[in-house]
Parts: sequence; C-alpha cells; structure tokens
Amino acid sequence: MTPLAVLVSLPVRAYRMIFSAWVGYNCRYQPTCSAYALEALDKHGALKGSYLAARRIGRCHPLGKSGYDPVPEAKPKKTED
Repeated sequence: MTPLAVLVSLPVRAYRMIFSAWVGYNCRYQPTCSAYALEALDKHGALKGSYLAARRIGRCHPLGKSGYDPVPEAKPKKTED
C-alpha cells in the first residue's frame, strides 16, 4: 500500500475500531463497506481506491441491491519488453 493510501485508510480503520461495534453488522454487501474500502485502497492506491469506496458507499441505501460485491482487480501495468 502506498504511503498516501495508508494515510487515506486511517479514517476507515478508526471507524472499524471505534464505531462499527455501535452501528452493528447490518451491511447489505459482502464484504462490508469498510473492508471493501481497505481492499480497494490496497489494490488500487489512494485516488482510485477512494473513488471505488465512495461509489460503493453511495450504492448502500434501502433501495439499492445487496449481495456479494468484490473489489475489481487492478489492471496489470504494461511493461516494455
């Protein structure tokens, strides 16, 4: 994880440690939004990972879908041969 992604993940980690027990475990999706955010930041970095996490949280509402929603795989970087 890049240093910027680690910095961006700190509020998510704080939420998981402090508030998630009070909020309860009623997530519509699997993995939970906080786990999704940490995985997205790890796989895609700070900018795209934050975008994916925000998009996921935006889909989490009573009229939204539910179920298994994994983080998309990162595209392999092109290398010059």
